[in-house]
Amino acid sequence: MVPSVDPRFGVALRESRERRGLSLRSLGQLAHRSKSHLHELEIGLKAPTVDTARHLDQVLDAGGALARLVEVPVDHAAEATELRLRVTASDVSGDVLDRIEQGVDDLASAYPTLAPADLLPLVRRHLAYVVRLLDGRVTLAQQRRLLVAGGWLAVLRATVHIDLQQRAAARAHLKAALDLANHAEHAEIQGWCLETRAWDVLTQGDYRKALGLSLEAQQVAPKGSSAHIQATAQEARAWARMGDVRATRHALDRVERLTANLPVPERAEHHYRYDPAKAAAYTATTLAWAGDPGAEQVARAVLADLDPDGDGGARPRRSASARLDLGLALVAAGQLDEATALGAEAVSSGRVVPSNWWRAAELLAKVERAGVPEAAALRELCTEYGPRRQSTADGTAS
Repeated sequence: MVPSVDPRFGVALRESRERRGLSLRSLGQLAHRSKSHLHELEIGLKAPTVDTARHLDQVLDAGGALARLVEVPVDHAAEATELRLRVTASDVSGDVLDRIEQGVDDLASAYPTLAPADLLPLVRRHLAYVVRLLDGRVTLAQQRRLLVAGGWLAVLRATVHIDLQQRAAARAHLKAALDLANHAEHAEIQGWCLETRAWDVLTQGDYRKALGLSLEAQQVAPKGSSAHIQATAQEARAWARMGDVRATRHALDRVERLTANLPVPERAEHHYRYDPAKAAAYTATTLAWAGDPGAEQVARAVLADLDPDGDGGARPRRSASARLDLGLALVAAGQLDEATALGAEAVSSGRVVPSNWWRAAELLAKVERAGVPEAAALRELCTEYGPRRQSTADGTAS
């Protein structure tokens, strides 16, 4: 059930903002939210997520008053269970199915640019709509389209939960996505489920398990598909974290061959359509982790392509990650001052999602060990912008 919001939330938000003497624009800059989004929260057109309310509490020093006006987060496991149990026929028209599939593509394309906390409610609403439609009678072909759409939405939702470090919710929806993919006999979604799990355990430091899941994903996903390519790139990252440079290079060579003649997709920002530019970004990350001397040149080229004007570019989350990659490469090359400055730019952009903070922490640890004077300022930024790790009732973290 979607949580209801106390109607006093908008009033309290406006009063807290005005008490601080902030305009909507000023608050938006501090909170890394759009002015229009904050306006809609104040007038009650949009319901805040719990994470958003907590973040605004912190920015406005409201003492938790805003978060208390938002109910306890949804029971993600229960929603996922409902989705899995309702894999039945639905009475829908072709036009409705077309709109659902278009919505899936729109949400997957919004993933690289929209903050996870803002994307999550959109994915939830779309997925809830698919669940409601899985109730009537349709042809088998129409039913399969619904199952496939639900599978894509469930794996996307799991990915966003991982970004927010809500791992119990992520596990539930990855299981739901796999169930839907199995019913629809959709090998690519099956591959993405395994690849997403590989990415998740990689960020938690279980590199051997990440390697096994990556290899399994390559076996399951259709050869040459986006899931197959991404799983191969994930394999390279696992080898890099384990320090096997030869195996890392071998996996990267396979990614290069798979993407050599790959056309740029119509929507290059689509999370589940492999953009050849991703190959360069993954190579930069992987070589930086492996400590390969070639990492700096590749990382510089990736950052220049993503952010030619230094303003974050069209894909600010990728740009922030590229700065961290280049920073790690520069540490290995002994260029510590620039590495620290790049880390500060990435962190202060507000675009490093919670699941990626370990990379910023790794860069910070390296420059601190090297005794870089500016490392203290980088630590302050990490403290200011870093995610709060507060346990919730269902065992997730936010």
